[in-house]
Amino acid sequence: MDDTLLLLTVSAAALVVGLVAGWAGQTAAARRKLAREQSFFGLPGGSECVLVTHRDSSSPHWSIPRHDALALLGLAAVIENCGAHPEVAPHDTGLQGFGARTEFCVGDPTAHRRLAAHVASLLPGVAVHPGDESGAGRGTFTIGGTAYRVEPGVVEYVLLARLTAGEGGRPVFLAAGQRPVTHRAAVRHLVRNRARLARRHGADGQFCLLLKVVNSQAYGPDVVELVADVTKAATAPAEPKGHRAAV
Repeated sequence: MDDTLLLLTVSAAALVVGLVAGWAGQTAAARRKLAREQSFFGLPGGSECVLVTHRDSSSPHWSIPRHDALALLGLAAVIENCGAHPEVAPHDTGLQGFGARTEFCVGDPTAHRRLAAHVASLLPGVAVHPGDESGAGRGTFTIGGTAYRVEPGVVEYVLLARLTAGEGGRPVFLAAGQRPVTHRAAVRHLVRNRARLARRHGADGQFCLLLKVVNSQAYGPDVVELVADVTKAATAPAEPKGHRAAV
């Protein structure tokens, strides 16, 4: 009887130790995962960030276009998980320089002033065509001598970038697309693949990815393909000569 009681006691103690060790291991793993996420997004607990978006031109009041609002909602969960505090600002409001706090800049660079400024200064190898008088060619990206033209609802491109500059070292994330649905697609790609992007490019690394949204008229932002990592070409000085069209 004593041996049985001793065996039960030892087994119970081992179970308790195992449970405590498992809980401690899971807690430590969760903390490491959170720390990596905070580092990648530049969002330590209690920090501030800013989300810069379009104004909805169809509304008389300060409001955000539908797809951009849904993109920001996708970022909100990440920001909350990191314990940071967001501010939403329209693109045409005077903001401080970058680097002091993390910035998420979402929109169309032909209409989004701050995004256009970031592309010009941080991605000099990217040219964004404003379009001719009829609007033809508007939003076409030229990168490394190749032009990426929009086919509304069929093929649309968006740049997803993580860049660092200025004092403070906090990153600026760009989702610069040819149509509103692409902004949402880029943010969704960032959120879903944040761990893989951090492993590939480093928690403090810079990258610029060219994504293609396929058949958005049927699938919305759900079908996204990685065209290329264009970091080297996008951060290099712009090529002054002609370009060739993307296939």
